[in-house]
Order: sequence, then structure tokens, then C-alpha cells
Amino acid sequence: MNDPKITIQKTKLLSDNWYILNKVTFDYQKPDNSVITQKREVYDRGNGAAILLYNKTDKTIILTRQFRLPTYLNGNKSGMMIEVCAGLLDQDEPEQCIIRETEEETGYRISKVKKIMETYMSPGAITEILYLFIGEYDASMKVSEGGGLDHEQENIEVLEMSFDQAYAMIETGELKDAKTIMLLQYAKINGLM
Repeated sequence: MNDPKITIQKTKLLSDNWYILNKVTFDYQKPDNSVITQKREVYDRGNGAAILLYNKTDKTIILTRQFRLPTYLNGNKSGMMIEVCAGLLDQDEPEQCIIRETEEETGYRISKVKKIMETYMSPGAITEILYLFIGEYDASMKVSEGGGLDHEQENIEVLEMSFDQAYAMIETGELKDAKTIMLLQYAKINGLM
């Protein structure tokens, strides 16, 4: 199948209250060369980065726990999610972003990270590319309690647990965050622990 020819006809701003929500009207050329017009709503919140912090010696990882309104609105009774540390790029390069976010959210100051992949997490509606990293930590890197920034209204709980415990939480359903599951599976497949 050849790549389709796309022609954007119109973009209408629906909301810029928090991020950008547009209604896009476009022409899509099908394989038989006929053209159909489609309309889609597209949410642009910028790109982000996430990291699995791991301690190879102790076989532990750092995760975060925080309230996520969309999950609460869609069946998560408490709205609390266990996730890897993550954040929006905010004009930074992905590596700079994740080093900054790691200290803000977890209290660990790291200087070396390894990018393992880029992914579109919800390509049907959201433009975001998420850059996924891994990085080693140890107790000497702990410089604060973490928990996020007050002015960003973050209330983040920092969790340190064994890799095996975290990995088992995928099967029990305690972990439902896609980026976290992907990073844990990467660690398992590649024998990080």
C-alpha cells in the first residue's frame, strides 16, 4: 500500500484552554486514487519524555504515584496511577527534559540517561511523541524528597520497589500505564536486572 496523499483543507481551533484542540478537515487519497474528505479532532499537548530509573545492584526501580483525572473519569475509582517519571519537553531537548523531570518528581539527580525509543502513545487523537529513556540511580543521587513542583500543582508520591514486584503489577492490573509497561518490558527483555 502506498502512502496516501493528504491535503489539509481547514483547521479550526476548538480550545486553547490548557493545550490545543483543533478540528482538522482534510482530503485523503485512497489507493484507487479516489479522494474522501474527513474531519478529526486532534489534541496537541506537546511532546514528552519518560524514564525507568533502575538500580542494578539492589534490583529496584523508582516509580511515581499521582492522581490522573482522565482515568478517574473513565473507571479508575481512585484516579491514582502508578507510572514511571515523565513530563512535557517544555522547549527542552528530550534528554534535558527527563533529567530535569527526574529531579523534580523523584528527588534523584542523574546525569546520564539512555534513549531506547520514541513512540506515539495515542496516534488516533493526540500528536504527542513520547521519548522513552532508562537511567541508573543509587542512594547517593538523592538530593531532595521529589514530589513535583508546587506551582505545577503536582502531588507526586515517590515509590521505590523491587523490579520483580513492579513487573508482577502488570499482570495483577495494578499497573495500567502504557509507558510504564513498555519500559518494564524493555528492562525484562534486555536483562537490565
